[in-house]
Amino acid sequence: MTIVKVKVWEIPDSGLKDNLITARKELLGHSRRVGLIEWHPTARDVLLSSAYDYQVCVWRLDGAGVVVKTPVCVIRVHTDLVLSVGFSEDGSRLATTCKDKRVRIIDPRTGHLLQESCGQSHKASKVLFLTDLNLLLTTGNSRWNQRQFALWDPEDLTEPLLGEDVDGGSGVLFPFYDPDTHMLYLAGKGDGNIRYYEVSAEKPYIHFLAEYRSVLPQRGMGVMPKRGLDTKQCEIFRFYRLVCVKDLVEPLSFIVPRKSDGFQEDIYPMTAGHEAAMEAREWLTGQNKGPVLMSLRPSTKVQNPYPAPGDSGLERSASSAYLSGPNKLFLQEVNQNSEHDLTDLSGWQEDETQWVSTRSTPTRGVRWCESAAFTPPAAEKELLQVFYSQQEEIRSLREQLEHRDSRIQQLELEMKNIRNQLRASF
Repeated sequence: MTIVKVKVWEIPDSGLKDNLITARKELLGHSRRVGLIEWHPTARDVLLSSAYDYQVCVWRLDGAGVVVKTPVCVIRVHTDLVLSVGFSEDGSRLATTCKDKRVRIIDPRTGHLLQESCGQSHKASKVLFLTDLNLLLTTGNSRWNQRQFALWDPEDLTEPLLGEDVDGGSGVLFPFYDPDTHMLYLAGKGDGNIRYYEVSAEKPYIHFLAEYRSVLPQRGMGVMPKRGLDTKQCEIFRFYRLVCVKDLVEPLSFIVPRKSDGFQEDIYPMTAGHEAAMEAREWLTGQNKGPVLMSLRPSTKVQNPYPAPGDSGLERSASSAYLSGPNKLFLQEVNQNSEHDLTDLSGWQEDETQWVSTRSTPTRGVRWCESAAFTPPAAEKELLQVFYSQQEEIRSLREQLEHRDSRIQQLELEMKNIRNQLRASF
């Protein structure tokens, strides 16, 4: 039997200066060619692979040695070639599409089948979770060979919640979803256009916005992570189109037109960063954690809400706001010109006087919004809810200020007209 290898390479932090010769890991477990690989979204060193042997393997890469012969889980519920795989946001569930026209939701730790569609009306090719809306999206073809997309309830795959035809093209539709703006992008292989929609959790679920058109067809698509976008230009999404006619990679940016040069909080909420939320052993023992969020505001950094045991906030930064609870969260704004030295706190003891003084005199670089009756939330999700509610309140106050300014201008204009009328009457 032929043994197929999956090789994992590690790119140095300084970038590639020489050819890579030795792989970091070699995974031996498939008997036929590997067609798909997918990294776990929140756990470090967890990789998924799928091959033409109809098997899906889950690998742990943090062990000793270069060669790994035994995956932590082998999923054998598919009867044909797996076409697409997609993790949920916290990596607790795995969605797959198969050549047998069925959509499946699987527990990636045990390989148990949780949900399965009948596969009669919709032949799915690509799949992804819309976790923030509790929906599942697939793209594929209808019975009449029309390209279409479908929305599903992840808890019940009996029938899709929505099925909508796109066109009669022959290329595969690749879906890309932005959870920060709830926008869905559909790009077909061999097409020159990209359609984009707004997705909601309520009917009719999908709202068509517009379409980008180009005379040059695309062979493949890549996406820039949100942390690499240009926030000054209000860039919300960036594609890299592999254009086969000119043999080049073409960047394509989607920009929201705004007059203000300031940071736009409504289109740049807290987004998933590049840090892992947990280790592989934690995920394998049953823990589920969402992604570590970060702010796209310049000179602002949100550190890992799941720090390793023994990590100290004082060792990380001298200008960080520490909120205690079951999960520790470090919020830090970088301030190079801080006038306060907080590194030496050996003689500090918390008492009522010092606590009130800290609240009444905010440290530079950290904006406090606390009252005497304020109790820090217990979990990171509650912290994020507080953050979002504060953002919403700030947005509302700004709208009130803009309305007030326009009302002032209107009243001034009316007073000027009345003054002119009085002068004309005399």
